[in-house]
Amino acid sequence: MLRVMKLNLGCGYYKLDGYLNVDSSADCEPDEVVDLETFPWPWGDDSVDEIVMSHVLEHLGATTETYFGVIKELYRVCRHDAAVTIAVPHPRHDDFLNDPTHVRPVTAEGLAMFSRKNCEQWVEEKAANTPLALLIGVDFEMADMKFTLEQPWLSKVQTGALGDTELLQAIRQHNNVIKETTIVLKAIKE
Repeated sequence: MLRVMKLNLGCGYYKLDGYLNVDSSADCEPDEVVDLETFPWPWGDDSVDEIVMSHVLEHLGATTETYFGVIKELYRVCRHDAAVTIAVPHPRHDDFLNDPTHVRPVTAEGLAMFSRKNCEQWVEEKAANTPLALLIGVDFEMADMKFTLEQPWLSKVQTGALGDTELLQAIRQHNNVIKETTIVLKAIKE
């Protein structure tokens, strides 16, 4: 019988039932203390079914090499079709800008660069996009993405005062429109 393993990486004081709650600080009493910027991680290849990283990835990988190491370890430990849920503050929100421990903006577009399908298409089109999935040997497909809007933008959308076109324009022109981005990646290993 295959054992299901679910990881809550960088859990802090937010523990999830049914998950191995992991943090680099023993102060928050995780199930396991692990520095996610030290490789390899202590879990086996293809051993994890689900990973949650809630407000963690923006704290990891101040150097590109370390960030790629985190992404490669995520991929290594995931089984085929494992879900990786990543929630991060939007890089143009004060929650991201004001925290000195945030070392890297994380965007849906940036995570899309870890899709082999996207990268192969960019290579074929001779696009300027860096084919990161091909360069570092990972393959994550985006399964879902959602934004949490900040007020007053949320109310304007809910009342119909702001349509999709106007919202996209606001996102490009203003800070504090999107509070948080949640992205679900699926590990592709077949």
